[in-house]
Amino acid sequence: MRAFRSGGATAAGAWPRFRNGGYIVASVQPAHAAPDPVPACTRWSVARDPVLQLVLLFFAALTVAALSMNVGRTTYGIKGDEATYVAMALSIAHDRDLAYMREDIVRFFRVYGRGPDGIFLKPGQGAAASRNRLYFAKSYVYPLVAAPFAWIGNLNGLLAFNVLLLAGVFLCLYTFASARLPPAAAALTSTAFLGASIVPFYAVFLAPETFNLALVCFAYFLWLYKEVADAPESLPALLRGRYADLAAATLLGLVVFSKPSNLPLVAPLVALAWWRRRFLDGVLIGATCCCVMAACFGANAWITGEWNYQGGLARKTFYGRFPFEQPAYDFNSLGRSVVTNELPLQFTSDSFAQLGRNLGYFVTGRHFGLAPYFFPGLVIAGWMIARRRPPAPWQTAIAGMLVLSALGLLFLLPNTWSGGGGPLGNRYFLSFYPAFFFLLPAGRSVVPGLVAWSGGVLFVSQVLVGPFVAAKNPWLIPEQGPLRMLPVELTMVNDLPVRLHAGRSLVPYNTSPRLSLYYLDENARRPEDPGIWVLGGKRADIIVRTGEPLTALTVHLSAPTHNRVTVTVDGTSRSADLRRDDPARLTFPVRGVLAAGAQNFLISVTSRDGVVPRLFNPRSRDARFLGVRLRLSPHLPGSRTHEN
Repeated sequence: MRAFRSGGATAAGAWPRFRNGGYIVASVQPAHAAPDPVPACTRWSVARDPVLQLVLLFFAALTVAALSMNVGRTTYGIKGDEATYVAMALSIAHDRDLAYMREDIVRFFRVYGRGPDGIFLKPGQGAAASRNRLYFAKSYVYPLVAAPFAWIGNLNGLLAFNVLLLAGVFLCLYTFASARLPPAAAALTSTAFLGASIVPFYAVFLAPETFNLALVCFAYFLWLYKEVADAPESLPALLRGRYADLAAATLLGLVVFSKPSNLPLVAPLVALAWWRRRFLDGVLIGATCCCVMAACFGANAWITGEWNYQGGLARKTFYGRFPFEQPAYDFNSLGRSVVTNELPLQFTSDSFAQLGRNLGYFVTGRHFGLAPYFFPGLVIAGWMIARRRPPAPWQTAIAGMLVLSALGLLFLLPNTWSGGGGPLGNRYFLSFYPAFFFLLPAGRSVVPGLVAWSGGVLFVSQVLVGPFVAAKNPWLIPEQGPLRMLPVELTMVNDLPVRLHAGRSLVPYNTSPRLSLYYLDENARRPEDPGIWVLGGKRADIIVRTGEPLTALTVHLSAPTHNRVTVTVDGTSRSADLRRDDPARLTFPVRGVLAAGAQNFLISVTSRDGVVPRLFNPRSRDARFLGVRLRLSPHLPGSRTHEN
């Protein structure tokens, strides 16, 4: 680890100290360790840094674009929880309140041209109860901060706010990296961390994901920049000593209120203070975070009559028809109850075995894995581990927090650890992503930045090319390219992006027992008498879900022409050479993955060739390139199977 530069020489074996914000900070570099190479440039300014100028110009152009476009049309309408957060921001901006009333539904129709599908509402309690108003049942922090931008430009202002947040995140990352790396390496690493990850995907959502990510980044920068700066004693008060730590704890308190699963993010701040024997500072940091969080919940109780914005006596989500839209439409007669008053822990007898399976999915999963969607963060973590010098204490604290948070998330929520709702990447872990950057070691090499860019773009290039399309149709991204080589998260079938596509998820297959099919691509067609067509020259991936666990599955194959077909069921692969009108039958053992009360397993079918019926039969109008037709025969325990 690089020693803090205090301006003077240090005797061999001594631990240099300097006075920082009124208290002592000590380096932990042992005498035998060679110092880390000092970056070529640790001081910079906008006027002298062409990289910074170029990137800020890019963000300025994005801001102008965000303020100029038709956001409702360009972003393909409402996505995820946008309806609630947009309605809240507009209500604060124009009505100066957090109440949902008749004017809010009118305003939403005027801005979007449609109703707020997916909005979460709840009635007030006690003094806040009223027949003419409801309350938004989501955290108000993001809408409150974004309200000035909504007042200026409605949806355009909210999108521009996300762009400005990312610009602020880049400034923090680049400033921190410039104290650890030469300019070229700092530029590559900081731009890759944002641009070669899933972050641009979430930036087009008018929801708090980008806001929470930015607050965590700002908090960790306030906390840690003094650890790497050239002259920490000369920094402004907000960036040194106790002031910086308490400011960071304040921001983290807001993030925890916005999403309570972010609570572990404050642990490294407390741990570092206590490791340095600043016990009072550690208590103050933790107390500040908790007080900010408690104050936010208290404000929610004062406004709505209930402290829990996601629970209480009643909470509903609405689609199609909305309270106050018509005189007869009220809260009690519409909507679906979604009260969340407690953490739905999902312990089963298979929890520890499922934890091991989920660890693999957590890192390499096709839809939510760290490797495909947060690749630059893993590069930085690997860079820190690969160095021969021990990491700094704050890096150890951050790494420990990330590992324990991931394990806790997987163990407590084995079937919903990505946050649900269908978007790509791990939405619950997105707020933790900035913490990876602060594991950055000092050095000179540009190789990690190049690796981060090349590896990250390999997986998220489709997101970078069309973030609006990807956000509205997230199931399209894993259908092509390297993502298809990664395993499918079978513990999270009902949270996969394909669940947002009604025509390709929960497709019934009428057998005994009844099966539900999830089509992960467009290379297979819905069941039709007498089977499922797979297109020629394609590979189709289909998840099978059943409430009655199977022991085996027989796949009956037939083809309209000579064809070679490869079928993989639950990891077992077999091939068959088919002749026209000469069917084949393959039987596979099935163990599957038991999750959320059902058995899930994957079928992959590859057809080498095919025909277009209308090109051979003048009476046919079928223009599909048909390769092979499947028929599935499930086997329950005790039933007889026929091996091939």
